[in-house]
Amino acid sequence: MRSPKSRSRGKPNRNRPSGSNVNRVFDSSGPEGKVRGTPQQIIDKYHHLTRDAQLANDRVAAENFLQHAEHYARLLGDAQREAEARKAEHEAQQRKRQEQRDADRAGGGGRQDAPPAPAPALDPYGTPQGGIAGAIGSTGGDSGLVETPESSPNPKRERRPRPTSPEAGAGSTAPELPEPEAPEAAE
Repeated sequence: MRSPKSRSRGKPNRNRPSGSNVNRVFDSSGPEGKVRGTPQQIIDKYHHLTRDAQLANDRVAAENFLQHAEHYARLLGDAQREAEARKAEHEAQQRKRQEQRDADRAGGGGRQDAPPAPAPALDPYGTPQGGIAGAIGSTGGDSGLVETPESSPNPKRERRPRPTSPEAGAGSTAPELPEPEAPEAAE
């Protein structure tokens, strides 16, 4: 069996809109029955009922309809002022954000702690001068790194021109270059 506290029996669980909204729908219980709609629609309806009452020479009903219309006009005015205030606040926040973005762009992203590190100088082979130590940003002192063959730039080898056709390879007049020596096999 369920606990009696698990659900309320008095009022249904409805999410009521908070605050004023220009487009919120109201139920007005006026002297002529219920009028439902947005504040502007209710105002228009009560103005129409006021005209009808005036044509029927019913000054009391006309005044009553005008009071109802005035009530919803106040609600509408409050909602519009609130919407304008929210809009002005939103625009002020947007301007502030834009000014901050502009200041960040003009000031180099807002990072003014240290100047940017210069790019390492590259040798003709596209590797940083000074090998790995130069790439890491060595300041010239003893970096504690050991010089390895990979860290030193490779000497440029001379290349033989390729023959353009099978006949050119056999009877070529180009000078022959010495064959590169093959590395000795490890024993």
